Amino acid sequence: MTAFPRPERFSEAEWAARVKLAACYRIFAHLGWAELIYNHISLRVPGPDPHFLINPFGLHYTEVTASNLVKVDIDGHIVGHSDWPINPAGFTFHGAIHATLPDAHCVMHVHTTPTMAVCCLKDGLSFTNFYAAQLYGQVAYHDFEGITVHREEGARILASSQGKPVLLLRNHGPVVIGPTLAQAFNRMWLVQRACEVQMASQPMGALQPISEAALQACVRDSLNFNPNFGAGEDSFAAMQRLIDRIDPGYRA
Repeated sequence: MTAFPRPERFSEAEWAARVKLAACYRIFAHLGWAELIYNHISLRVPGPDPHFLINPFGLHYTEVTASNLVKVDIDGHIVGHSDWPINPAGFTFHGAIHATLPDAHCVMHVHTTPTMAVCCLKDGLSFTNFYAAQLYGQVAYHDFEGITVHREEGARILASSQGKPVLLLRNHGPVVIGPTLAQAFNRMWLVQRACEVQMASQPMGALQPISEAALQACVRDSLNFNPNFGAGEDSFAAMQRLIDRIDPGYRA
């Protein structure tokens, strides 16, 4: 693994956050979750200031690095120097979520085919498979209003979330919220896999229901949310090691 020095303008804590977020963008690209230069993962910068990191607008996820991530304030204004702008749609609802929910340190949004397909279904996500069961009681919906470039929609999106960590934007795609990047990633993994299985099984016939007791047990027992098992840190670390073997250049 190539070692890149930390630029002096970044504290050790901010640099660690930048490296981890840049790795996450590469993981998304590796999994096929990228969308040209669009969609977003935002992460709070450690420290007292309400600052956040987000992808430079114009770069593919495979071009995102620790040093070119853009730091913004809660209103989406760039903090410090950046060679790249940000997508205004990227921080419309991200900023509202970060500003309002104290534990919303990471927000993710994708447009993968399975997740968008489920968001286009009238009944949305079906809690009828192993992955969906772990999300039971954690999913809310927001009606489609068009492209999310209007700041006032951020407040409405936040209201629709009802404090739940998974918000399915109808006719659009999922938003996932987490107290850490690793936990948000694991939630997004569950959403993606749940939607993949639903779209594969639904055309085959009636879906087998899961009892309320079993659904509650799945949420309770899921290692993805259990801090005693790292709350997803171990699986994220495994994916980061995979990216390090493929292209450690994201650490630059």
